[in-house]
Amino acid sequence: MIEITAIILVLITIYLLMGAYLYLFQRKLLYFPVQLDPDFHAEEITLTNDDVRLHGWILNPGKAKAVIYFGGNSELITHRQEYFETVFADYSVYLINYRGYGGSGGSPTEAALFSDALVIYDHIRKQHSSISGYGRSLGSGVTVYLAAMRPLEQVILLTPYDSIVEVAQNLYPLFPLRHLVKDRFDSASRAEQITTEVLIASAELDREITLQHTLSLRQCFTRASVVYQQIEGAAHNDIIDFPQYRALVEQFIAEKRN
Repeated sequence: MIEITAIILVLITIYLLMGAYLYLFQRKLLYFPVQLDPDFHAEEITLTNDDVRLHGWILNPGKAKAVIYFGGNSELITHRQEYFETVFADYSVYLINYRGYGGSGGSPTEAALFSDALVIYDHIRKQHSSISGYGRSLGSGVTVYLAAMRPLEQVILLTPYDSIVEVAQNLYPLFPLRHLVKDRFDSASRAEQITTEVLIASAELDREITLQHTLSLRQCFTRASVVYQQIEGAAHNDIIDFPQYRALVEQFIAEKRN
């Protein structure tokens, strides 16, 4: 009986320690800041929000229309220069690093990323006839927030989720993460506010954002015109390199122009 009690106490201790780790280090598990790419060269842009410097680049500068890209949690956003310059040849593409990423100062949090997205939009809106939002993985939550707060011509969401809370809860079902997660990125609750055209793409072999989270979000766009497609054979990190995905985006923006 004593041995059983001791085993139970050990298991409870392990559980509590793991729960404490998930809570205390949750932002380190969510954000993976990347360093500045010293070999990337394009027109630079610098903004300031709450005394924090945000650094990025403009591809295809001087176009009437613009796209703001919000990347994944560990993405070097400068890696796909050719993709953005050719697929969005008629758009100025803004690649601006999150706080703590690349040449941007500060530390990433949900509130900070949301605030920065609004500052970026407000800074460039007078220079363009329209602005679109493009979010990948973590960045899909920022894009949905921006679309709910500012008028966007179109929204592109690559491997999006309903909320980080639901993703985390499914990853760690034994812990009450719905009550512990700080940066919730609850796109599902904001989707109904969006009325513009939305493109959603999921990856067949995605292990980070499983299909249930993407489809759950899709159902929440009750007032938007939604185009959805799953890219066969693609995984979370390589879907953007698939010709099928590229063609999907090209068709989506071409139909908007027409």
